[in-house]
Parts: sequence; structure tokens; C-alpha cells
Amino acid sequence: MKVVIPGGTGQVGTILDRALTADGHDVVLLTRSPKGERQVHWDGSTLGDWAKQINGSDVVINLAGRSVSCRYTAENLEAMMSSRVESARVVGEAIAEAARPPKVWLQMSTATIYAHSFDAANDEYGGLIGGGEHGVPGYWAYSVKIAQNWEVAQEQAATPYTRKVALRSAMVMSPDRSGVFDVLSWLARLGLGGPVAGGRQYVSWIHDQDFARAIRFLIERDDLAGAVNLAAPGPLPQREFMRELRSAWRMPVGLPASRWMAGVGAFAMRSDTELLLKSRRVAPGRLSDAGFTFAYPHWRTAAADLASRRRRG
Repeated sequence: MKVVIPGGTGQVGTILDRALTADGHDVVLLTRSPKGERQVHWDGSTLGDWAKQINGSDVVINLAGRSVSCRYTAENLEAMMSSRVESARVVGEAIAEAARPPKVWLQMSTATIYAHSFDAANDEYGGLIGGGEHGVPGYWAYSVKIAQNWEVAQEQAATPYTRKVALRSAMVMSPDRSGVFDVLSWLARLGLGGPVAGGRQYVSWIHDQDFARAIRFLIERDDLAGAVNLAAPGPLPQREFMRELRSAWRMPVGLPASRWMAGVGAFAMRSDTELLLKSRRVAPGRLSDAGFTFAYPHWRTAAADLASRRRRG
């Protein structure tokens, strides 16, 4: 197949490029700074020559959007919103104008769309959409609004011959440098990987190989459209999540951090506490019901595999 991945040079794009290229597919990456023959320039908001790559392709996987690994200032939040909505809009325009549109358009979304929850896990059927939770920072609602607008941009695209899937993805864990697993492992190996603000908040995640397998599954299943949760069936509280990660790195100590300490640490890392404090308890309802089986449903075995692969380079 020919697979076009707008925004395909980031961590998740690297995972998919590696997996789909190994499968023998023709993968083209749309990026603002192309390097190499398989990378094509686009600006993420206006139609251009890049749209020729969409015409005649089999699959489009849009991953474009400003990284959430930043301070959640008003300027950065607006950049997160506009980069996601505009890229989804212009990808939809390119598909709508294609003489031979792709069979399927997989659009990245996020599990952050669900409410901050310590109770039952949120699946696609009855999961509670966030934005109105009591006692959480107001800007958390903006993150939910970003996710909602992101999905609406895909829904409203006039692409009747292309199946559309919104990927409500949890954190994708891979051994690649500078990814979320790398950052959390660095903290764990320093002895700083203890519970944050008590550690009751749930962490949802997905192993990189299961993420790639789920993408292949969704490409092949013509009966699946709309929102699909990409998350392992074993979300767990942050204190347990970090305990298993420390075990994978053979680090017995994990110093705890209070809420204000997490704020200081996030500021130093130019990130935000929402990534640490929001409880994301997400279940892969539609994937599981469709017969998808996870190779790494539990964090203990997933963390051990990721740490082993990282050690091997």
C-alpha cells in the first residue's frame, strides 16, 4: 500500500514509519522540514503540491499537531489547537479533491478527551467526556476542547469515499530517545520515580508494538469507523505504574513528590502538571470487541520489554 503520514517525523510517526516500511509498504511523510526522498514539505494548513501524495494513496494517517510536551501557556494552548484543527481540515480538503481518494483516513486524537476519573474506565460507548470536572484546573477543559475540535474537523470533512477513524490514543511507550518512556525512565533511574501527589491518578498507555499492530488492524477492518481508543486494557494508578517501571530498571528507590514539587519539576522540564496529575483511565472497548488482542496488556511485561530494548540500543 501507499501510506501518507502528515506529521510523521515525530515519535509516533517514527514508530509507524518503521513498522509499515518493514511490512513493505510505500510510506511518505509530510513534514515542515523534509529530509530524505520519502519526506515531502507541507505547512499543515494550506493545500499545496503535497496533496498529490494523497491522490491515489491507500491510507492517510494524520499525526500533525504541536507537541503537548511544553508549558501550557495561552500561546502554546492556542498553537496546540490551531495546529491540530488546521491540519485535519486541510487533510480533509486534500482527500475531498483527490480523483482517487484513500480507502481510510486515520486521524490522531487523544485519550485526554475523557474526564479526570478514578472510577470506572472510560470506553467509547459510555465514557465520560471531560471539561466539566469539579476541582480541576480550568485549563484542563481547554485540552478537552482541543481534542473535541480535532475530531470535529475530521467528522465535518466531505470525504464520502474514505472511511474515517479518530484515534483516541493513550501515551505510546517506545524505547526511542526523547519519547515519554525515555523521560519517565530517566526519572526512575535517578531515584525520582515515586508517587506524585499520592499517585492515585490512573495512567493509560500502549506499547509501541501494540500501537502499530492496532493501526494495521484498523486499516484492514472496513467495519470500524469513528472514535477508537488505543490504550492497553491495563491502566493502573501512577504509584503502581512507576513502581513497575523502577523494577524494570532495577531501581529500588522512588522518591515521592507533592503537587507543588511536581509543579516545580514540570516547570524545570518545560512541561505541565496536567500530564502528571490528570487521571486517565481508558479502556479499549471497540478494539477488544472487534477481536484485537494485545501482545502487552500489562504494564509489568511491557515495561520490562521496553527497558530491555533500550539497553540493547
